[in-house]
Amino acid sequence: MRWWDLDPVLELERDLFPEDAWSPGMFWSELAHARGPLATRRYLVAEVAGPPGWGSPRTESGGGAVEGIGVSPAQAESSARGSSGDRRAGRIVGYGGLAAIDGTGDVQTIATARDQWGSGLGARLLSALLATATDFECHEVLLEVRVDNARAQRLYERFGFEPIGFRRGYYQPGNVDALVMRRPSQTSSEAPSVQGT
Repeated sequence: MRWWDLDPVLELERDLFPEDAWSPGMFWSELAHARGPLATRRYLVAEVAGPPGWGSPRTESGGGAVEGIGVSPAQAESSARGSSGDRRAGRIVGYGGLAAIDGTGDVQTIATARDQWGSGLGARLLSALLATATDFECHEVLLEVRVDNARAQRLYERFGFEPIGFRRGYYQPGNVDALVMRRPSQTSSEAPSVQGT
C-alpha cells in the first residue's frame, strides 16, 4: 500500500465498516512505520484489473513487489503503473496490514470488497500477511475480529488461529466486543492451501 492508494482504501473501509472505520490519520500513521530498514509494518492492497476474482496483493513497496496471485508479475507490474502514467490502474478490492514487534505479528486490518466475498481473496491476503510475519521472524500472530463476524472467524480458523480471549467494547462507537485470536508460527509447508477457495 502506498499513499496514492489511501483514497480508494478509505472508500472501501467506510463501505465495509461504517461505524468503526479507520481514519485517514490511522492509515498514514501505519504507513509511516512501513518504510525503511527499521520498518515494523507491512501493508498491501489487492487490485483487480481483469475479470472478477483476479485480485493480486501488492505490498507497500509499490511496483515490482507483487505477490503473483491471479496475474503474472509482468501484468501486475504494468497494472501497478497504470496505462495513463498514474500510479494505479486497477480497482482496489482488498487490503491488509500487519505490525511486527518483538517476534509477535498483529494483523491490524484485513478487508475485501463485498463483490469479492467468497472468491478466495481474503485467504490470499491473509496468506500474504502470514508470509510477512515469517519475513519479520514472528513466532506468533494475533488478531482481533468482531464477535459478530462469523465469516472472518471461519477464515482465521482455517489458517490455524484459535480464540484466546475477548476485548470488551473494542469496536467503537458501536461498543462491539472483539474476539482475540492467536496463531503460532508455522512453516510454509504447514500453511493451508488457498487455491480454489
